[in-house]
Amino acid sequence: MDLIRIILSVIIPPLGVFLQVGLGKHFWLNILLTILGYIPGLVHAVYIVARK
Repeated sequence: MDLIRIILSVIIPPLGVFLQVGLGKHFWLNILLTILGYIPGLVHAVYIVARK
């Protein structure tokens, strides 16, 4: 399941974070980072999914 989340995080970073933590602070932070630039959102999403 983590592989699917990582793949979704690469395609749509907030979706991967949402599947991992729900609508918490990390999700909204990832939305902001993705709006500011795709790469920061991507790095944050992969970090959130992989840290478990």
